[in-house]
Amino acid sequence: MNRAAISTPARAPTAPVVLERVSKTYGSGAGAVTALHETDLELPKGSFTAVMGPSGSGKSTLLHCAAGLDTPTTGRAILVGHDLSGLSEDALTRLRRERVAFVFQSFNLMPALTAAQNVELPAVLAGRRPVRRLAEDALALVGLSDRSGHRPGELSGGQQQRVAIARALAANSEVLFADEPSGALDSRTAAGVFELLREAVHRQGQTILMTTHDPVAASYADSVIFLFDGRIEEQRGHGSAGEIASALSRLPVTGHGR
Repeated sequence: MNRAAISTPARAPTAPVVLERVSKTYGSGAGAVTALHETDLELPKGSFTAVMGPSGSGKSTLLHCAAGLDTPTTGRAILVGHDLSGLSEDALTRLRRERVAFVFQSFNLMPALTAAQNVELPAVLAGRRPVRRLAEDALALVGLSDRSGHRPGELSGGQQQRVAIARALAANSEVLFADEPSGALDSRTAAGVFELLREAVHRQGQTILMTTHDPVAASYADSVIFLFDGRIEEQRGHGSAGEIASALSRLPVTGHGR
């Protein structure tokens, strides 16, 4: 098989995100830390899933393994039908660029580009001609129509995060991975962003996996996964912020994951 090409799908791509008995251990010997323990997860198309747990529970490791940003020690991750263990770095990069979008706490904006150009950047990197109207529409959705020509250094942290979210929405990808996307947002702006994410799921069939510590954020999801010490302790359907906070409070307060 040519490892430079995207592999033949490992299974019917009905579930865009699949983890099969995924474990992840960092380090070796007495200092080894297992961040995930034989985790199984399958997220159907058009689902919005929040991952919660105490600090060190393994939330980020789960997201990174599912997105191909980290490699499982054992088990396998399947993303939009492709077994990630069968891909070269170049092919994995193309797969993420063409079919996946990301929102991280660090924003990852290019400082020399305007807000609109940052939104257009994934299309440019994928070799497509960017459509300025799509970038402008995405910025309007997050309330930044009047900031499209501003560079990141001219925007507040919350505005930069909204640009990052607009970039992810404009990509119209099959899967969106979000790591604490509301960390730099005020409550009103965050509520509007989560409504947009729900709309992307229910109208466009996008699949979203989001880590969060905020029960209010998780209440916008269709289902919530609770992690502790690298293991899924509970998975429940949509609930109110109060119900989610109550479930979260029943988890132990410390763990060994990442």
